[in-house]
Amino acid sequence: MDVVELDRIAVREAARVVGLARDDADWARDTPCAGWDLRRLVAHMTAQHHGFAAAARGEGGETRFWRERTEEGDPADPHRTAADEVLAAFAEPGVAEREFVLPELGGGFAGRTAIGFHFVDYVVHAWDVAAALGVPLGLADEVLGAALAVARRVPTDPAGRGPGFAFASALKVPEGAGPLEETLRLLGREPEAWPGPGV
Repeated sequence: MDVVELDRIAVREAARVVGLARDDADWARDTPCAGWDLRRLVAHMTAQHHGFAAAARGEGGETRFWRERTEEGDPADPHRTAADEVLAAFAEPGVAEREFVLPELGGGFAGRTAIGFHFVDYVVHAWDVAAALGVPLGLADEVLGAALAVARRVPTDPAGRGPGFAFASALKVPEGAGPLEETLRLLGREPEAWPGPGV
């Protein structure tokens, strides 16, 4: 499975679990992203989709595409629209060979690498949403193994991790951890604090 297809699976699963939020009480739930309720997390996810779609078109350096908007009403609809936009952008011929400008990560990256970042981010964000709602995550072992391979390549230098950066500080991975748990911990999540979805 190539990275574009892996990303499509992760994005669709994230959209599915976002669609399970039913009311204002759900949107106000805490999430594994410190200080963010579910509404804020989904606003971030929506903005990231727009930003990566712009990067695929050669417009990633324009900050307007990355701007988060707090949606009134149900944030699932704009999120779904943004998911469709990024998947269409990534499906364009030759996209994996283009350069993507990703301001949050400090510059330009080969398309295949950038899509890999997006992919692992949406595996983790799908889990974030599932954890907040207390529902299971539906990603196959093949997808989770691929996400772990990407997560293991993310630099762990503390100077580039934590508040204000794309990823939280890495946590210790216990012996025998499965691929999802290891991915989450490498990217700063504490799955044991969110017992709803299995890891």
